[in-house]
Amino acid sequence: MSAPIEGDTLLRMDIKTPAWVRDAVFYQVFPDRLARSGRVQAPGEFEAWGAEPTVEGFKGGDLYGVVAHLDRLQRLGVTALYLNPVFASASNHRYHTDDYYNVDPLLGGNEALRELLDEAHARGMHVVLDGVFNHSGRGWWPFHHLLENGMASPYRDWFYLADDVRAGGRLLNAFPTEAQLAEMDPWHEKPAVPRGQRSLETLGYEAWWDLPALPKINLADAHAREHILDVAEFWIRFGIDGWRLDVPEEVGASFWREFRTRVRAANPEAYLVAEIWHHKPEWLQGDMFDAFMNYPLTRAIMGFAAQERLDPDVPVPFEYVGKLRRFDADELWSTVQELESVNQREVTAVQLNLLSSHDTPRLRTLCSEDLDSVRLGMLLQMTLPGAPCIYYGDEIGMSGSMDPACRRAFPTDPAEWEREPAAWLTDLVALRRSSRAFRDAELQLLAADGVRIAYLRRDGEDAFVVVANAGDDAVTWEVALPLEARTAEVVPLRAGAPGEHTAEVLDRALRIGLAAREGMVVRLGR
Repeated sequence: MSAPIEGDTLLRMDIKTPAWVRDAVFYQVFPDRLARSGRVQAPGEFEAWGAEPTVEGFKGGDLYGVVAHLDRLQRLGVTALYLNPVFASASNHRYHTDDYYNVDPLLGGNEALRELLDEAHARGMHVVLDGVFNHSGRGWWPFHHLLENGMASPYRDWFYLADDVRAGGRLLNAFPTEAQLAEMDPWHEKPAVPRGQRSLETLGYEAWWDLPALPKINLADAHAREHILDVAEFWIRFGIDGWRLDVPEEVGASFWREFRTRVRAANPEAYLVAEIWHHKPEWLQGDMFDAFMNYPLTRAIMGFAAQERLDPDVPVPFEYVGKLRRFDADELWSTVQELESVNQREVTAVQLNLLSSHDTPRLRTLCSEDLDSVRLGMLLQMTLPGAPCIYYGDEIGMSGSMDPACRRAFPTDPAEWEREPAAWLTDLVALRRSSRAFRDAELQLLAADGVRIAYLRRDGEDAFVVVANAGDDAVTWEVALPLEARTAEVVPLRAGAPGEHTAEVLDRALRIGLAAREGMVVRLGR
């Protein structure tokens, strides 16, 4: 379980993760795009709700609009919300923070978040906010103070500044020309330099990924560090249930250890999930984060569920390049096993398992609009260990490539919603919540054969076999069972093909009949 980090210190400790997360089903909300409530006064005209989104356009969704969806989400089985950033910002995604202590007025301000928290908690739902603490927006008041006052500003050490700027030799250049922006482009012919170096040279300050609107915060400065830690505590005390932490690898581990200590002192059950796209178990040793956004499992599930329907022409984030491909059953299971082997069980149970997000094409688009792939992916997501997370709109069949298309506005007319994914997902969530077997109990591979897989989930007397056939042909399959079973009942799931699904108990074996491109769950009677 141990791994070196910062000076090869080996950590050995009992890991405690929030108990509520292993039972949770998350729903990710992009606040500008779920719903307009009509309760927030618009300062001007927004982009048309149903029009194709643009990179910089605002649709006018707000947090009261999220409140209006809570009853629908509760019927779906959602028990937790993960919100993309909500703090005051000049960008529609709000990863450019201008004020960490105030919710954006376009979203309804702090009063709207208060109402959302109260209404969510009244329904037994938890709420996790997105924390962007590696960098701020160009409009963050300490940075604005620096722009106005130069080296006379007491906030000068909150940022990484070029030496000649510190010496008074030049002013900061927060709004570069088009030519200067082109020179900072990583594909510019200038010899390769470390990220942040181009912005230091051109802007006079280090910007995240050399983007002028995102000055990097110097968390080594005691005052800046304390400010951000106070922000983290402030919102936990306000009532949020955890943080999703943006680009945490860009910040030193010592900061995150202190962050965890402070947050957990305010709420011992606060969930801390990090945006890390790959295996890095040394960050999950109980002293920093509880979980990652589980993109390695995402890629494996999609690669298995879609097979040849995985669309190679859809643009993907660079973290997917060379990794998003077809997976056979053995490769899928190898990924599951690897994730389990590098993490303690307490961690595996709370990993955030997603199929789409604001940073990726939507599941349906990656799978060439194939709903069978969507249903198979959802079946695996809901029956493997970890906390599943539904990206807003996936439950009604929304499509979309990379940003901005993956951030389309949620349709206001239910007639535009696909009914099949929602029905299938509702039944799967209900099944997951009906038994601990699907959450943090025993997981065992029964058989993996090309495009077919069967695995056991068991908790005491509750035992289920999950079967997925990603192939184009119906199958009859016999798999050995590690337990005695008297009966086998196919669990009814809407939108499947139940008439073509069969399960028969043999002598310590199960004979399965399954249609092409279908999945099912079999309840074993003991």
